[in-house]
Amino acid sequence: MNGAQDLGGQMGFGPVQPEPNEPIFHAEWEKRVLAINVAAGAMGGWTIDGIRAARESLPPAQYLSSSYYEIWLAGLHRILVEKGFVTPEELEQGKPLAPAKTPKRVLKGDEVAAVLRRGFPYEREAEAPARFAVGDAVRTRVMHPQHHTRLPRYARGKRGVIERITGCHVFPDTGAQGLPETAQWLYTVVFTGPELWGPDADPTSTVSIEAWESYLEPA
Repeated sequence: MNGAQDLGGQMGFGPVQPEPNEPIFHAEWEKRVLAINVAAGAMGGWTIDGIRAARESLPPAQYLSSSYYEIWLAGLHRILVEKGFVTPEELEQGKPLAPAKTPKRVLKGDEVAAVLRRGFPYEREAEAPARFAVGDAVRTRVMHPQHHTRLPRYARGKRGVIERITGCHVFPDTGAQGLPETAQWLYTVVFTGPELWGPDADPTSTVSIEAWESYLEPA
């Protein structure tokens, strides 16, 4: 999806200004938003790519004027409504108005630490050999999907080189749509600055992205 989140190479936003000694959270409510997202995600109603798609589908004006955790909260509201766990009226009034939908799972407080330590592995057994090898020249596909994808606009239709094979991983483009899980080989692909940004770019600069196999074709 070519949404407001896909800002790579866009102009007019000014330089990135890292905050010295940036805290993990800037306000107490941000901790609660993170915790609610973890608990809601554990219900089994969507995948990690599904919640990413919900955040990316926010109207551009809202997305670009919101802080990081404001985006997380708005995306969670959207997917909770979409999956039938709450209604817009319940969010507006801050209370249940009808019996709640039963989740597949409920994450309890004493389980949180172990779940976060374990993480959420997305590597799978490969059903076929990798199509590309380290050192192969590849070109990314030109595509403009209506759904979530991990191939950014600035890197589409560009020539790069495979620098690492990271295994076979769950394919986010289908997972975000709620389709049956599929997995593909995942590669780290490196591009030169001039390939991505044109002849005025620093010729010594490079950018690497993680690209699933279907994003790539031989160069």
